[in-house]
Amino acid sequence: MEHRNIIKNIINANGGITELSALISAGVPKDKIYKLCSDGYLHRVRQGYYQLADDLDFSDEQIIASTIPEAVISMESALFHYGYSDFMPRVWSVTVPRSASRRLNTSVPLKIYYVKDDIYELGKTIITENDATFAIYDRERTICDMFKHRGKIDNEMFSKAVNAYANDTQKNLITLSDYAKKLRVYKKVMELMEVLLNG
Repeated sequence: MEHRNIIKNIINANGGITELSALISAGVPKDKIYKLCSDGYLHRVRQGYYQLADDLDFSDEQIIASTIPEAVISMESALFHYGYSDFMPRVWSVTVPRSASRRLNTSVPLKIYYVKDDIYELGKTIITENDATFAIYDRERTICDMFKHRGKIDNEMFSKAVNAYANDTQKNLITLSDYAKKLRVYKKVMELMEVLLNG
């Protein structure tokens, strides 16, 4: 019973999900952890990460943030978040630096974009929503990414997203221009935005 209390306290102190190494450091034997999993007390979120089995109602965003801290919600998932797409993706799009592990996995299905470290932080913002704190690219970075990965995006989704951005009262065209230059999509972004805003 003492091990269960230690585990519960550590998991609660870490926002509901914790690493195996933290449990072992607190004196809980590895075989005890595996036994508590098979007994239904613990749930393995991904390799090396655990949560209490009776607390499985975490949002996908919370699981992603806890198990892959470098992941930034991006592309189609960010479009949906900002209301630029009605389609809620079944697979979460996230971006990580190119230096990140190629063996990232979690219980949430992911589509992972690897980018150069020097553009990874561009437009990254931390938000809290529904008790989950996670990283997401801002509107301008998301739109620039749509242009950068144009070949991977459905035509209808792309068209709807850029039109929605053009009509968004929270858009920031100066920031969009700055990001577009850094992501080398300036000409394409500005040409289309000029048509949408002046048409």
